[in-house]
Amino acid sequence: MTHILAIDQGTTSSRAILFDDRMNVKAVAQEEFAQHFPRSGRVEHDPSDIWSSVASTCRGAIERAGIAATDIAAIGITNQRETTLVWDRETGEPVHNAIVWQDRRTASLCETLREAGHEPMVTERTGLLLDPYFSGTKLKWILDHVEGAREKAKAGRLLFGTVDCFLVWKLTGGRRHVTDATNAARTLLYDIRKGIWSKTICELLDIPMQMLPEVLDCSAGFGTSRADLFGREIPILGMAGDQQAATVGQACFSRGMMKSTYGTGCFALLNTGSDPVASNNRLLTTIAYQFDGKPTYALEGSIFIAGAVVQWLRDGLKIIREAKETQPLAEQADETQNVILVPAFTGLGAPYWNAECRGAIFGLTRNSGPAELARAALESVGFQTRDLLEAMKADWSSASDGVLRVDGGMSASDWAMQFLSDIIGAPVDRPKVLETTALGAAWLAGQKAGVYPQMEEFAKSWALERRFEPAMEAESRERRYAAWKRTVQATMSV
Repeated sequence: MTHILAIDQGTTSSRAILFDDRMNVKAVAQEEFAQHFPRSGRVEHDPSDIWSSVASTCRGAIERAGIAATDIAAIGITNQRETTLVWDRETGEPVHNAIVWQDRRTASLCETLREAGHEPMVTERTGLLLDPYFSGTKLKWILDHVEGAREKAKAGRLLFGTVDCFLVWKLTGGRRHVTDATNAARTLLYDIRKGIWSKTICELLDIPMQMLPEVLDCSAGFGTSRADLFGREIPILGMAGDQQAATVGQACFSRGMMKSTYGTGCFALLNTGSDPVASNNRLLTTIAYQFDGKPTYALEGSIFIAGAVVQWLRDGLKIIREAKETQPLAEQADETQNVILVPAFTGLGAPYWNAECRGAIFGLTRNSGPAELARAALESVGFQTRDLLEAMKADWSSASDGVLRVDGGMSASDWAMQFLSDIIGAPVDRPKVLETTALGAAWLAGQKAGVYPQMEEFAKSWALERRFEPAMEAESRERRYAAWKRTVQATMSV
């Protein structure tokens, strides 16, 4: 049993990746699933799509690798965070579609709670802000709006979980209702300093605590998969939310190390060690990973739209057919134009946390076209990343203009990564293994299973594919960033 099966359940697709005993990718299976937008600002997934895509990709990866279930030592899970599910304890049937992390339906509730003065207490306990992004208010919405849900929840008949928790429930045939500390830390309900669910916040949101799962370390015994799924029972030994799994996969184990993942959104994490650093710049204090009951903390900045802006170019404007066309288009753009795109399609995340503003384009001329829009789309990700890094430096004196490790789909674009290095004024390191999220989940399970090395040796295995060094002149960098800041303020004032 020398292989590890990593489940990477994302916002737009599910993937299963098999790693061998040297942490090399042996096989990958991926399946997209439908996104549901019942009205403006709302985003949902059908839980059956999440589960069926995970089950089928796991079987597909095993088949493509040409191995048997008896060759798999353990399963590791990483997942889209904050997405909220509620299901019946007895039947396993969800009572509502999964409410996705991008969903903004609880914006008015969050505003009401802020106006009532609850945000300082919530932030002190959870490290988070009162924003629709997080699971707690989504859970309250389901209990308030699904007929009979609150009564069933109080009677102990309903369970809450983020995607990881739901998957373990399905994989184990309903035997285990568990999550890990990194996912718990994203719910708005978990006290990250005490390591317990917050009774105070649950009472504030009127959430019965018997709905909540048991919280474990990132490497732990989460249960075993049903034998009928893959041919034998396989232990589930690793779990972390996608951004924390990427932090692990990037081997950011030392204080001051940071990574940025470019998927649907962009998420930058800065390892702050054993100290939960409180942010004065509307960043999040979160758990990076937890072993032996001891959490390692991070400052996190969350951008809602990164790779999704390329999807918008493809599906919304229809100026490209594939994401890879964006780079050559950007290279053709007229450099005398300064088109700036603020991709606030679902509001702005850190450090602004404005749920109500929407996207805007500035600097259009008669000659602006697809090339200029493609360049502006890629540049928007670099500008937003600098916003996060500026806030991190203001929050924590130990943060510096050090190397930023990057991963995720957009990190494959040389043009985007060079602009990122230029605008932040620091080196950007892209690893040889871009599947860092899945690798992190695999390592969490593999080291628990005794297949993979412990932390120090694993960190030594990290390998650089390319370093991007800043080439933009400082004056140009600051002028362009100042223009970005002005456009963001203009966007939020509309």
